[in-house]
Amino acid sequence: MNDEKNIFWHQVDLQMEDYKKLKGHTSLVVWLTGLSGSGKSTIANHLERLLYSKKIHTFLLDGDNLRHGINKNLDFNPRDRKENIRRIAEVSRLFVDAGIVTIVAAISPFQSDRDMARRVFRTGDFIEVFVDCSLDECENRDPKGLYKKARSGEIEEFTGISQPYEKPKKPEITVNTEKNSINKSVDQLMDYLIPRIKGISYRRED
Repeated sequence: MNDEKNIFWHQVDLQMEDYKKLKGHTSLVVWLTGLSGSGKSTIANHLERLLYSKKIHTFLLDGDNLRHGINKNLDFNPRDRKENIRRIAEVSRLFVDAGIVTIVAAISPFQSDRDMARRVFRTGDFIEVFVDCSLDECENRDPKGLYKKARSGEIEEFTGISQPYEKPKKPEITVNTEKNSINKSVDQLMDYLIPRIKGISYRRED
């Protein structure tokens, strides 16, 4: 463990407000949580593409992709899942501090871990999005064949099967991908985000 008494914060000249001024808009994190197969990554991709088209500076952090790099040494037990979320939150905070609208797509199944992630950010900078889709529908979709493997015992500690998913208690916004299309879900998110990202304008193309 590092000796925190001998580690000092180095003050830098440029701060968050400087980066926001340069980019012409505010920054925050859009944290999408939900079961595997609920549509988090698809929504995240569509959302980022739309924001990019509006000249909003963005970066997408996908939970699966991060497990190929910064989180490659973590397992799926509760302790490692907690560390997984902690790292994603800290990396996201760096992007937000740099004036970038950051989109996170991660199952993040436990309420306490999502609450921990929220505390990393300033009030109002953490937008929790519950991508609501029933277990039955996610299992029917099974785009990666993971539910089938989990049911057969090939995958242990799989969210929704052998490990619980705790629905968000008070998410900023809920999108239901079982009832609504991806485009409608993204429009719903954009309607919520517009007032919170100064410098963005948006008109639906119905």
